[in-house]
Amino acid sequence: MHIVIEGLNFPEGPAFDATGGLWLVEKNAGNLVYYRHQQYSRIFVDGHPNGIAIDPQGKVWFCDAKQNSIRQYDPLSGECVTLAHQIARVPLKMPNDLCFDPSGNLLFTCPGSDLTDGEGYICCLSKEGVLKKVHTGMFYCNGLAFGRNSAHLFVAETGTKWIWKMTWNSHTHTVNRAKKFVYVGGDVGPDGIAVDQNGLLYVALYGSGKIAVLHPDGRLVNEIDIIGKNPTNCALDPLGKHGVFITEAEKGTLLQWETTKKGLLW
Repeated sequence: MHIVIEGLNFPEGPAFDATGGLWLVEKNAGNLVYYRHQQYSRIFVDGHPNGIAIDPQGKVWFCDAKQNSIRQYDPLSGECVTLAHQIARVPLKMPNDLCFDPSGNLLFTCPGSDLTDGEGYICCLSKEGVLKKVHTGMFYCNGLAFGRNSAHLFVAETGTKWIWKMTWNSHTHTVNRAKKFVYVGGDVGPDGIAVDQNGLLYVALYGSGKIAVLHPDGRLVNEIDIIGKNPTNCALDPLGKHGVFITEAEKGTLLQWETTKKGLLW
């Protein structure tokens, strides 16, 4: 386990772009962070940026938990725009994490601020720009990621310490057969999720100082002990050269764990 960057103010949301660069956030400082070739830079975007997803054009989409919005940053122009901030004229409920399906539809979680709330929900912002709720009644829905075949969506429910598994229809933008998949426990619960090209799930266990590695059938196959108690999320290098990058909030670091496993890049 290597410390790559220190002194980050609540890092979250690592994601690789198509060129091999790594993006993450400093949630409590209002910054995006770009890392490549052992160098990094900060881009101030204000608010509380959280989860990150990169589209095929290289634009950085992120949740903003303070501004209750989904925003997009263009690295080429430096422009930052808000793409969604309310649903049915009600502000979004503190968007947390997001991911694209292979068709270009964006899914994101809106947990609110309380682990015991029970009114968290998942939204879909379609590639046509239509926003709707696709699953409701969750106790702090948090990280989410598609499995290797993209038919299954995995969602961390921090409040109950379960990972959910859902069938996703990218044509109708609907969730089916949503069920509790595996109980991962932890001092606080599961946060971010990443998936490798073999379908293994990497789940950041916030408060427990571990990344749990799960088989697609739910079996625990490994636990990666990290430096610090509060891993928030992780990302695997799609080329299999640089391993797993982990954001950790207690000590404010970006960590690297060496492996040849490859991440998924939509």
